[in-house]
Amino acid sequence: MNAFRRLVVLVLAAWWLGCGVAHAEKRVALVIGNSAYKTVPRLTNPVNDAQLVAAMFKSAGFDVVTTKLDVTIVGMRMALREFGAHVRDADVAVVYYAGHGIELDGTNYLIPTDAILESDTDVLDEAFPLDRVLFAVEPAKQLRLIILDACRDNPFAKAMKRTIASRGLGRGLAKVEPNSPNTMIAFAAKAGSTASDGDSKDSPFATALVEHLPKPGLDLRKAFGFVRDDVLKTTNYQQEPYVYGSLGGDDVPIVPSRPIVAAPQPSPQQNDIRRDYELAIQLGTRDGWNAFLAQYPEGFYANLAKGQLNKIAAEEARTAAAEKARLAEEEKARLAALGAQKAEQEKAAAAAKAAEEARLAADKAKQIAQARTEAAEQQRKAAELVALQAPADRQAVEKTSELTAVKAIDMPPATENQKVAALPPQVESSPSQVDLPKALQMELRRVGCLATNADGTWNNASQHSLALFNKYAGTKFDATLASQDALEGIKAKPSRVCPLICDHGYKREDDRCVKITCSAGSVLNGDNECERQAKPGQPSATSKEKSTQSKSANYGNGAAIPEEGSSAVAAAAGGGCSYDACLARCHRNTGPGSTVCTPHCSAIVRNFALYHKCEP
Repeated sequence: MNAFRRLVVLVLAAWWLGCGVAHAEKRVALVIGNSAYKTVPRLTNPVNDAQLVAAMFKSAGFDVVTTKLDVTIVGMRMALREFGAHVRDADVAVVYYAGHGIELDGTNYLIPTDAILESDTDVLDEAFPLDRVLFAVEPAKQLRLIILDACRDNPFAKAMKRTIASRGLGRGLAKVEPNSPNTMIAFAAKAGSTASDGDSKDSPFATALVEHLPKPGLDLRKAFGFVRDDVLKTTNYQQEPYVYGSLGGDDVPIVPSRPIVAAPQPSPQQNDIRRDYELAIQLGTRDGWNAFLAQYPEGFYANLAKGQLNKIAAEEARTAAAEKARLAEEEKARLAALGAQKAEQEKAAAAAKAAEEARLAADKAKQIAQARTEAAEQQRKAAELVALQAPADRQAVEKTSELTAVKAIDMPPATENQKVAALPPQVESSPSQVDLPKALQMELRRVGCLATNADGTWNNASQHSLALFNKYAGTKFDATLASQDALEGIKAKPSRVCPLICDHGYKREDDRCVKITCSAGSVLNGDNECERQAKPGQPSATSKEKSTQSKSANYGNGAAIPEEGSSAVAAAAGGGCSYDACLARCHRNTGPGSTVCTPHCSAIVRNFALYHKCEP
C-alpha cells in the first residue's frame, strides 16, 4: 500500500511538472556583437561579450537565442526583421548589443561594421536607430529588455564633418525614457559617459551580466543593481551602469524560480518500524533483535537488524576463543608445575598457541563485523537525516542505503582459521587484480621502500622493496606476490618505514636529503665528507680503510659492502658490478684519480645488491 501511494504521488508530481513546462512563458533573445569595423580600429571585446551573453541565455533555457557577429547595416535590418517574427507570441523579449554607438541630436544609433560616417548626415543613412530596436520588442507580453554595451569612446565622432556647427554629437549615448510599459533599457555606462573594455577577454559589464541575470527568481531590478556594484568595483568607480524604464510591483526575473514539489511524508508504519528499531538498539541483545525480525522480517530495517545479530555472534565467538585460550594457558602452566613429560608439555604449548591464534582471529572477525555494522548504521542515519532535510530525495536515498546494508550483511563472517588483515579506517572498494601491483608499488614508494617508478610490473625490484618493508616493519608478507593483505598492511603505516638513503653530495636531515655545502678551501670527497683541498701533486688524505667505510655507508639499508674475494663480490663481478673493476674502468675513461669514480661505483654496487640490476 505504501509503495502504491508513493507511485501515485510521483505520477501526480510528474504530471504537474509536465504541465508547468508546457505552459511556461516563451522567452526569446537577439544578441549582436560588432568588433571588425572597416574604417576604425577593431574592438577587442564585443564579439567575445556577445558569445558569452548568448551562452548565458541558452543555459537559462530561452526558447530562441539568435546570435549575429560583425553585422552590416543590411544584416542588422534582416536580423531585426527575423527576430520580430519570434517576438509576436513571446512573453519575454531581450536584445543585447555590443559595439560602437553614437548619439546625434538626442537620438541614439547603433553603428554597423560597414559604416563610414564621413559627415553627421551620414548617421541617418548608415547607422541603425535605437527606436527601431524598441519597435521590434514591443509585441512581447510581459517584459521588453534592451541591453546596450555601446557606450565606448567613439572614434567616428573625432573625424566626422559637421554640416551644422550647432548640431550636437554626444559623448556616449543619450538618456532614453521608453514609452511602453514593462520596458527597460540598460546602459553599460550612464548617459553621456563612456564604458571600458577592461583588461580581460570580456568587458566588466558583460562579466557582471552573466553572473547575476540568470539567477532563478532574482528580480531584474535587483540583478542590475548587483551588476552596477560589480562594475563600479572592477573599474575603480570609473564606470557606472544605468537602467532606464520602469516595471510593476511584482518581481520580474529573467529566469523564473524552480517549482517546489512536496514529497510524500513517511507513513505511520515506517515511523513505527524506526521507533522499534531504535528500542532494539538500546536493548542490544540477541533476543531483542530476534523479536524485531519476527515482527518485521523484511525491508531496510530488517537487514540492519541482521547485521546487528552478526555483530553479536562475532562477539560471542571472540569471548569463547578468549576463554579457550585462557584454559589452554592454565593447562600448560599446570603441566609445567607438575613436571610433566616433555611431549605432554609440547602438546599443551601447541594447544595454547592454537587457542591464542583462534582468539586473535576471533578478535579480528569481531572488528570486521563491527565495521560492517557501523557502516550500515551510518547509512541508516544518513538516510533518515536526508529524509528530514530533503523529503523529495528520501526514497532514492533509502533505496541506496538498503542495497548497501544488504551487501554489507550478506558477506560471510570470518572463520577461526582465516587470516584477517588489519581493518582499514573506512570501507572502500579494493583495487582490481590489474591495478593491485601498481597500487602496492605506490604505497611502497610512500613508505620509502621503493626507489623506482610504479609501473604495475611486479619485478625483482618490487619484490625486494616488499622484503625491505617486512624487515623494518616486522611483517611476513610473501614478497613474490602482490597481495591485498600486503597493500592493506602498508597503508596502515602513516609514515616512512624503510630508512632514507641519500645520493652522493647529500646527507640525511630529519626525513629528507639535504645538499652538503663545504666551507671555503674544502671539497667534497668520495666518502661524502668535506676535506681540505689538496695542493697540486699532493695525494688525498683518504685512506683505504676510510674508502672501505665509504663503500659500506653508500651500500644502503644498513648492509655492508662485501670484502674483495667474497662470494657476494664474485657474484657482483659476474654481473659486471665489481667495485674494483668499476673503479678501474672509470679511471681509464675519466683519467687516474677522478673524484667522480668513487660515488659512481658505490651506487653501481649498491643498486646491484638491492635490485640485481647493474645500473646506477
